[in-house]
Amino acid sequence: MTEFEQGLLLGILIGEGHFGGDGKQPQITVRMHTRHQRLFETLRRICPDSKLYGPYEHGGRSYYQWMVRGEALREKVLPLLDRLPIEQTDEHVYARYMDMKQRYNL
Repeated sequence: MTEFEQGLLLGILIGEGHFGGDGKQPQITVRMHTRHQRLFETLRRICPDSKLYGPYEHGGRSYYQWMVRGEALREKVLPLLDRLPIEQTDEHVYARYMDMKQRYNL
């Protein structure tokens, strides 16, 4: 992943990311309007083991949902995020990220 792609991923996750899980496995999710389809295609390219769901229509809103979990999350995304300056960039996002890691023993 290039430095630009790392910065793009960090920026997207700070602005739009959800750090959570389904109770069994952790996941990082980004949900945005379908007009951001090209951005989602870029996320899939830079994180090929992630998944893109949608488009969905709900409550008058049309959106995609990008998700990374499982081995892709544990082996590729978490090591990258651990190297990036999340704590220095956004304390709130860092706290959510660390909470996910603690809840799922990552």
